[in-house]
Amino acid sequence: MTRYSRQHKIVVAVDCIIFGFDGQELKLLLIKRGFEPEKGKWSLMGGFVQPAESFEEAASRVLHQLTGLENVYMEQLYAFGDPHRDPTERTASITYFSLIDIHKYEKQISDEYHAEWFPVNQVPDLIFDHPAMIKMAKEKLRYKAAIHPILFELLPEKFTLPQLQNLYEGIYDTVLDKRNFSRKVLSTGLLIKQKEKEKASSKKGAFYFKLDKKKYQKKFDAFLNFIPNPDNLK
Repeated sequence: MTRYSRQHKIVVAVDCIIFGFDGQELKLLLIKRGFEPEKGKWSLMGGFVQPAESFEEAASRVLHQLTGLENVYMEQLYAFGDPHRDPTERTASITYFSLIDIHKYEKQISDEYHAEWFPVNQVPDLIFDHPAMIKMAKEKLRYKAAIHPILFELLPEKFTLPQLQNLYEGIYDTVLDKRNFSRKVLSTGLLIKQKEKEKASSKKGAFYFKLDKKKYQKKFDAFLNFIPNPDNLK
């Protein structure tokens, strides 16, 4: 078999960045690393690409093996290749990220590797360059949320304005004024108010709304008016 001469081998890994929304908070899925170095420390779901696998196949396999999650759509984010990112040997990591509804997948989660959801603003110390991976994934997520209706895919068919606000605050890592947020959202004309209320969160209760999908497809850019710092999106 012909091989490239005088070339050094590099280990290729994949790391999966899984964001989730539970109706109240935006969270990040982490596991306890099962091998050295840094065994027992919090980590993204990572593993090595096998010879007969594509990167996508490796990411799906690793995610399933370490968390039990399957059939999760993941998008390739970036290749992290700093020569010193892994102290064991030269390792390049292809990262993938996803945003899911936690409730739809909670029964799949395995406790073998102590997979646990953390609020995105309360993430523990992580191994290697995983914080940089998460930072880049959040920036990409903010950009996608600004130009595509992915946020509404995480909400139930009927949702409250506080739920929608919680999701936007989690994605953009900011606190939005409640009255101003509600006013701007309703001014888009893309939400349909329902008769019933959600009363579990407060005595007064909050009205449910539905997204007018037909209008949204034609006028989704109306929601850009209340996205924080749109000029800073990357």
